[in-house]
Amino acid sequence: MNRLVPLFRLGRLAYSIIDNVLAPLIDLLARIYIARVFFLSGLTKINDWSVTVALFTDEYRVPFVPPAMAAFMGAAGELLLPVFLVLGLAGRLSALGLFAVNLMAVVSYYHVLGAPEQQAALTNHLLWGLVLALLAAHGPGKWSADALIAKRWPDLGK
Repeated sequence: MNRLVPLFRLGRLAYSIIDNVLAPLIDLLARIYIARVFFLSGLTKINDWSVTVALFTDEYRVPFVPPAMAAFMGAAGELLLPVFLVLGLAGRLSALGLFAVNLMAVVSYYHVLGAPEQQAALTNHLLWGLVLALLAAHGPGKWSADALIAKRWPDLGK
């Protein structure tokens, strides 16, 4: 049994490194990766607003929302939510919001994304949805504003 003690210590050290360094780093990198995707899309939308509104009028099929309002909501979500997500501030809510933006993009543009030649684009949306679902379920991680707030005010969330 004494020969196993160093192995147990090594295992605890490995777990500690994974839990305190690797997992928070991966959480942060996932937040940055997915935020970048949506933020750049939002910048594209505001770059030429008339084209964006035209796309929402003619190409995207957003149900129940007038095209100009859908364009505004899409751009606002893609520009604001990524900032919150990178900071890890209201991280789960930000991830859920971007998940909804992504889902709406797939639903409203599926007539194009569903085509066989668009398989890679649809796969990207599925990947982004998975990353966002994981962040929403898991939270933004230890290196986030949410974690700092929870540490400073532990009773806030109760």
